[in-house]
Amino acid sequence: MPSTIFKKSKPDPTITKLPSLSLDKDHLITDFKRYYAYRLGRDENCRSPYYAYEALSLVISDRLIERWKNTYNAYRDTDCRKAYYLSMEFLMGRTLSNAMLNLGVTDEATRAMYDLGLEIEELVDSEPDAGLGNGGLGRLAACFIDSCATLQLPVIGYGLRYEYGMFSQVVQNGEQVERPDHWLRNGNVWEIERPEYAHRIKFGGRTESHSDENGNKRVCWVDTQDILAVPYDTPIPGYNNGTVNTLRLWKSTATEEFNLQEFNAGDYAESVAAKNTAENITMVLYPNDANENGKALRLKQQYLLASASLQDVIANWVGRHGNNFTEFSEKNCFQLNDTHPSIAVAELMRLLVDIHGLSWNEAWSITNKTMAYTNHTLLPEALERWSVSLFEQLLPRLLEIIYDINAKFMAEVSTHWPGDLDRMRRMSIIEEGAEKQVRMAYLAIVGSYSVNGVAELHSKLLQEGLFKDFYELWPSKFNNKTNGVTPRRWLAGCNPALAELITETIGDAWITDLSELQKLTPYAEDAAFRDKWLAIQRQNKQRLIDYKKSELGLELSADALFDVQVKRIHEYKRQLLNVLHVIHLYDKIKRGDTQDWVNRCVLIGGKAAPGYVMAKNIIKFINNVSDVINFDPEVGDKLKLVFLPNYRVSAMEIICTGADLSEQISTAGKEASGTGNMKFMMNGAITIGTLDGANIEILEEVGEDNFFLFGLTEDQVEAMKGHYDPNAIIEQDNDLKRVVNLIECGHFNLMEPGIFDDLVNSIKTPYDPWMTVADFRSYVDAQNRAEKAFLDTERWTKMSILNCASSGKFSTDRTISDYNRDIWKLTPVRIDEL
Repeated sequence: MPSTIFKKSKPDPTITKLPSLSLDKDHLITDFKRYYAYRLGRDENCRSPYYAYEALSLVISDRLIERWKNTYNAYRDTDCRKAYYLSMEFLMGRTLSNAMLNLGVTDEATRAMYDLGLEIEELVDSEPDAGLGNGGLGRLAACFIDSCATLQLPVIGYGLRYEYGMFSQVVQNGEQVERPDHWLRNGNVWEIERPEYAHRIKFGGRTESHSDENGNKRVCWVDTQDILAVPYDTPIPGYNNGTVNTLRLWKSTATEEFNLQEFNAGDYAESVAAKNTAENITMVLYPNDANENGKALRLKQQYLLASASLQDVIANWVGRHGNNFTEFSEKNCFQLNDTHPSIAVAELMRLLVDIHGLSWNEAWSITNKTMAYTNHTLLPEALERWSVSLFEQLLPRLLEIIYDINAKFMAEVSTHWPGDLDRMRRMSIIEEGAEKQVRMAYLAIVGSYSVNGVAELHSKLLQEGLFKDFYELWPSKFNNKTNGVTPRRWLAGCNPALAELITETIGDAWITDLSELQKLTPYAEDAAFRDKWLAIQRQNKQRLIDYKKSELGLELSADALFDVQVKRIHEYKRQLLNVLHVIHLYDKIKRGDTQDWVNRCVLIGGKAAPGYVMAKNIIKFINNVSDVINFDPEVGDKLKLVFLPNYRVSAMEIICTGADLSEQISTAGKEASGTGNMKFMMNGAITIGTLDGANIEILEEVGEDNFFLFGLTEDQVEAMKGHYDPNAIIEQDNDLKRVVNLIECGHFNLMEPGIFDDLVNSIKTPYDPWMTVADFRSYVDAQNRAEKAFLDTERWTKMSILNCASSGKFSTDRTISDYNRDIWKLTPVRIDEL
């Protein structure tokens, strides 16, 4: 079988050598017309802007691919150390606008489309959000790979190519309804399928042991049901630097998609059963795991990601170095983004020992020098745990390896703390009990050389609480890497008017060095600059109003205080506390207590996991309360409550620029970091928040005068456990008592009696871990301070400018630089720009 398609022993090296594609307007127009007419077969009678979007995307993609090839060749030629970022989510949003920005072609493309009679905004809006993530974890991963490319670090992202993503959220009768998010309905112009790099993934079967020619024990995993992982590659451009890195996403397919014999026998469903079963694995992000089938599917997803990605890296290594793994750990490292990909620890051991014949000690040394683990949660129930029986059914060889890892680890613990059986029980990767469980976070810690949290408080709490035993054993493994967001998308891209004002004031270096924003600080005292800032903020608020006006049927005023909380719906994020305050304001209006009133528009958005009943009840509650408030003529413009359905990246790009007040009100000690708070801050919103996650560091950067702090500290939350009495607090606070009475009497659900009883009971129980009632009074007081500040336009604008000026720490460029300095230790590879 020939290894090349070329007939000559030495193919013509000019076969792929073409003149560089120009970025000027005329060349963009020429290429656009060619794609529109010939590739897409459209003409001037086509009325859908989608095809114009697709043609322009192909034009931009061509120019990315030029730089993509150069980047790949530079990494290959330098044989540089690389990092691989494994994540179950990459919440990319839309690609076109970001690609044009990073390529430096936005203005030329805008003028090119204008000359053709097209509005580029309409083309950008025609692109669906990529359904590859759900919340902060996935958006962080997207920001990270943007910064890696901008910093010219050789980092490849690995994830799954979900056919339907999370879900598209619609609201019916106030309730969340999940509908398929078929974001790939029209294909994806940005990706390239690479079937030649597909890998076989094993499930089920059994193991057999034998001795090799040297008498060493070898294990074979046999009688498996295999599927194929097929890669789809997406280019990730750095900002104006010629670097284009790769995001490789895996799609699951059958090894044989079609059984002709079954079809000819008339069993049409069975003829494609293998195809359908295989493709289910990458069909939906986070399938509901309330049942055993859902649990099995989620474990399959995690193993597919880990196995395909590791096989890919090893195949590339063997292709260049043969079966010599001596320098593998010097050239490669794997960053596990949260606990989902932690099965990679055991899978790398399997590949090295079973497939490539290394000894256990050789393989463990490599694994322990290449794996690094990022933890993103303080909630024990959110850490991955899988039953041993499920593992035995789906991944029997991996379970054997995990038991071997655990046995050697338990011996190390025993040596360190002789006779401390309780500590051994606490630290074991295998949790004993009625149903044995595999603690995946523990596997990640044991198998990694670095374990990091994502905010200073979060990392401290990991070391002192959740992973205290491991920290005492390996203190040098643990470190902190405070999260960030990319300023390209979250300021330069989504807020062009503000970005232009900043650039004309302090220059454009801030786009790649966000600490430059500190130069805005003295301009907070400049009245003319404040006027410009305020005008842009008002324009952005009006844009937000217009964005949702037709969908929601509400008239909102840009003069109101825009109070925004958009994030995943979860009890610890306390959307419920926000609504209790809204009801308090409503009650004040109804009682005529409106002296020095500040008109307020409260915007809440987010999705609840399909199986999370309480979160879905919170969405229903928000919508019922809004129905009462928004259409009460006595309330009028004084107060509006709006639930924003189907919250996603493209929505956030509008929402975060139009917010005045950013709600970051999680129970202290529960939020690992938060990145929405950073996006709002970067765009000039002022935070109202607890001492939780990255809020603490935001407060340190901007100062107490420019942040509305409230609530219990993490230590106070812990101290209250065991003697927390929410009913006594309600009884002593007349405002809160009226709020609770309004809910309990059914004022917001007159036609649906009893539907909010569980919500009320959840905040009144002394076992409420979120302590919503405990923070109510402090929250109301902080909201009162925010209203007073908002009435003073000059003061509020200064606070807004200073929040933006102080956001430099929260760029992922800084975060990734920290990862690279302390964990990855990569050398940037300069790519010559075309």
